[in-house]
Amino acid sequence: MTVPPEIDPVELTRALIRCPSITPEEGGALGLLQGVLRGLGFTCHRLKFSESGTPDVDNLYARLGETGRNFCYAGHTDVVPHGDPADWSADPFAAEIVGDDLIGRGAVDMKGSIGGFAAAVAGFLKARGGDFGGSISLLITGDEEGPAINGTPKVLKWLSERGERLDACLVGEPTSDRRLGDTIKIGRRGSVSGRLSVHGTQGHVAYPQLADNPIHRLVRMLEAVTGEAMDQGSDHFPPTSLQVTSIDVGNPTGNLIPAKAQAAFNVRFNDRFTGEGVIEWLRERFERFVEPGQGARYDLETRISGDSFLCPPGPLSDLVSQAVESVTGLVPELGTTGGTSDARFIKDHCPIVELGLLNATAHKVDERAALTDLRDLSAIYRAVLDGYFAP
Repeated sequence: MTVPPEIDPVELTRALIRCPSITPEEGGALGLLQGVLRGLGFTCHRLKFSESGTPDVDNLYARLGETGRNFCYAGHTDVVPHGDPADWSADPFAAEIVGDDLIGRGAVDMKGSIGGFAAAVAGFLKARGGDFGGSISLLITGDEEGPAINGTPKVLKWLSERGERLDACLVGEPTSDRRLGDTIKIGRRGSVSGRLSVHGTQGHVAYPQLADNPIHRLVRMLEAVTGEAMDQGSDHFPPTSLQVTSIDVGNPTGNLIPAKAQAAFNVRFNDRFTGEGVIEWLRERFERFVEPGQGARYDLETRISGDSFLCPPGPLSDLVSQAVESVTGLVPELGTTGGTSDARFIKDHCPIVELGLLNATAHKVDERAALTDLRDLSAIYRAVLDGYFAP
């Protein structure tokens, strides 16, 4: 094996940010990464998947080695929209360094992590060579911030059909809260999104006895599910949280009782519930407001985007925790908070741990990563590889 090139995690992150890969556009990011990984000796597969009603999505699976345990890094190059560029202190796709920070869309979520892992692999191979007793792979999707239909789930299905397995996976989502490495994720809460539509009878506000105001019933129904704690949490999870995100009536007239009122909400639930269990809990409380002989008088639409899951503490979380401590001096907290991630798909195939940059500016204007954090994260990833493939 030829000596692999050195990779600067900051400069690779900057190059990736300059690729405007807003979901579902590839934007050149996967092509750039593919070229870097080929230079390290990886065999790369570009995988485009389609499904009716969803945009086509490009993905990348790259593997170095054909035998032994397969350690996978999973991430995504797609980013959320940047909004009005005028709100940013620097062009969101220029990857400018301002002071000690790198500013750009995707800096922490999660191109900085991808750059850090590629640099870690380069350093690992320079030290160990190509015969390190196993395989390293990267599963990179362009559909994590989108519907997550033509991305990681279909890459995993493609791998299974090839008879290829993952033995451990590190997901590079931004998990750190106040300092790099203070939190790693060993699970995630589940998510149920819902829309409650309450039906009434339109009428004049001066004659309420001749109408049926759906807004009043909607408010009472929402109070029934927001005023009661669903649970008190569990050993590794915080309490389940229900948050109302919108109330819509669409009534521009001040003297008209509308015929329908709607509310949207999201439930982030722990391992005391399943998605179906959350929906059953909601319906049980909403049914209390059904008046005899009048029918349901409401509709409930729900979507389960993932159930909660937990990969119990074990060898992989111990290894990542030790790597963090060796670089930062911190002993990470093992957490399950935050939004969903593609770890919810990968956990069915192998043990997973999530570790990445600070999440404070993810999806925000002036998303940024400290230069020291980018380099330290790469050093942590290198320590993980060293430990996993220890002679």
